[in-house]
Amino acid sequence: MFLANLPLWLSAIFIVGVPTMLAMLGPLVIRRFVSLKNLSANNEVAGFKFATVGVTYAVLLAFAVFVVWEKFSDAESNVAREAGAAVNIYRLAQGIEGEPGPALSARLIAYLETAISEDWPAMERARVSPAVTRALDSLYAAALTYKPADQRGAAVFAEILRQLDLVTEARRARLVSASGAVPGVVWLVLFGGAVITVGFTFFFGTENLRAQTTMAGAVALLIFSGLLVIVAIDHPFRLRDYAFGIHRFAPGVGRVVR
Repeated sequence: MFLANLPLWLSAIFIVGVPTMLAMLGPLVIRRFVSLKNLSANNEVAGFKFATVGVTYAVLLAFAVFVVWEKFSDAESNVAREAGAAVNIYRLAQGIEGEPGPALSARLIAYLETAISEDWPAMERARVSPAVTRALDSLYAAALTYKPADQRGAAVFAEILRQLDLVTEARRARLVSASGAVPGVVWLVLFGGAVITVGFTFFFGTENLRAQTTMAGAVALLIFSGLLVIVAIDHPFRLRDYAFGIHRFAPGVGRVVR
């Protein structure tokens, strides 16, 4: 969705500010063409229909928020898991004697630095960085050069391979989460339902027109604020959300480099 590519403040203007202003103008426009008497005559029937539409849309909106929030939390966990596994590999590499130990540490640092510099920009566009894939392959190759000479070395080697598998699985999971959780047809239903729900408020007849425009604006503000939340966190690795990923991933790089 193109709105996800915009800065958060600009998305808020387009998703929340503009629709709210239009919603407050709606009752004024309708009142020009339909008299208060005709609108008031339908208040009772319109109230029941609005309750049905409102509840249906509220359930749909709440479900969408829940789904994207769960995916955002999963992405956060995957990044932390990947960083933690990288730290474990670095510590285990200290127990390898000879050339394989320093070589493994160097390849690990190269992978982590490439992941931050290449993977995050690629995930912003819902793509995969080939450079990071090659760095991960190189890390595996460095690990496989180690030939354990005793039982202790075999245990260290087995744990390194297990942690490497965790790094690979966590990276694959965050790449999947970068593509977004909401399909195009759901976006259509969400925004279409928002327009219908807010539009219903235009056809109530109240003597105080200012109060009606205020209520219509409040309903629009609440609904479109929920949509803004979905747009903002549907793609956890967009540019404006880099801080989320870096703050979870960089500590792993920092521990390894030190």
